Amino acid sequence: MVRGSEAALALICGLLLFNSLSDEPHLWLLYVCAFLTAAVAGLQRPAMSAMLPRLVKPDELPAAMALHSLSMQFSQLIGPSLAGILIASLNLAWVYTFDLLTFAASLICLTLIKAVPPPPAADRPSLDSVVTGLKYARSRPELLGTYLVDINAMFFAMPSALYPFLADRLGGPQVLGLLYAAPAIGSMLATLGSGWTQRVHRHGLMVIIAAALWGVGIVGVGLSHWLWFTLFCLAFAGAADMVSGLFRMIIWNQTIPDHLRGRLGGIEMLSYTTGPLLGQLRSGMMARTSLGIGGSIWVGGVLCVAGSLALAAALPKFVRYDGEHGAALKEAADAEWAAAAESRAAG
Repeated sequence: MVRGSEAALALICGLLLFNSLSDEPHLWLLYVCAFLTAAVAGLQRPAMSAMLPRLVKPDELPAAMALHSLSMQFSQLIGPSLAGILIASLNLAWVYTFDLLTFAASLICLTLIKAVPPPPAADRPSLDSVVTGLKYARSRPELLGTYLVDINAMFFAMPSALYPFLADRLGGPQVLGLLYAAPAIGSMLATLGSGWTQRVHRHGLMVIIAAALWGVGIVGVGLSHWLWFTLFCLAFAGAADMVSGLFRMIIWNQTIPDHLRGRLGGIEMLSYTTGPLLGQLRSGMMARTSLGIGGSIWVGGVLCVAGSLALAAALPKFVRYDGEHGAALKEAADAEWAAAAESRAAG
């Protein structure tokens, strides 16, 4: 799935290259490629999430998650910057060609990874298996909490759609790139200093605290009138979001049974993608009211903090979740599933 989806993404990049070489490039093809890219990424991310924990030992998961996050942050920082330089320096077709060559490198790396065997007693993909994954997610407060906390934080406190308007207020178009880069810089710094996370076992509580701190940072962005303070608040928010993400990934990979990883990875993908998109819609619509741009941002941050506290009160088992017991829960669920599969086979 991962290799196939990566090849599909390379093919989409080839379509963009072909379009750029046309005498009359088609705008509709750009929308189609954007749609296809999102669809393929929706297939690749759950598969990648399900594969990663099976490549490392359980006690290596925190370090593996931090390294995975660091690679994503590095890409978010370097990718747009490099693209901007190439677009300013080269013909667009050469930019797409360079991008296509990077897919060749990624496909080589994926080919070098040994095949990951299916978990013991894995069932075949079906609609019933999807329903099983949804039922399991609802039955586990620690998993439900990770999804709801992330959606709450992103829906109320994701103001990136308003960055161009903030840039106009804080210095003009030349500072727009700084606004987009600041959260990623904060995330990278949090990842580089994430060694302390291995000594923390109250993972659910840390997700709540970090999500609330993300909201605090966004409140600062909305109230700020200075570029340096806005960048600081965005970096602070990005660091808090990274801490929340690290602990959420640890909970997922410590507790989700192997045979359900792909299905629950799809649920995580929904929370990961819909929250930020709806949050940008919320911030843009609220900015059109009397609150204005700054008010839309800081009110969203306040609602994020309030929502985090409300979820903490509504999900006490999530707040009390202890990572030291998470692996035991997963082992018990795996053993129960294997026993049920053996019973079905014997019957």
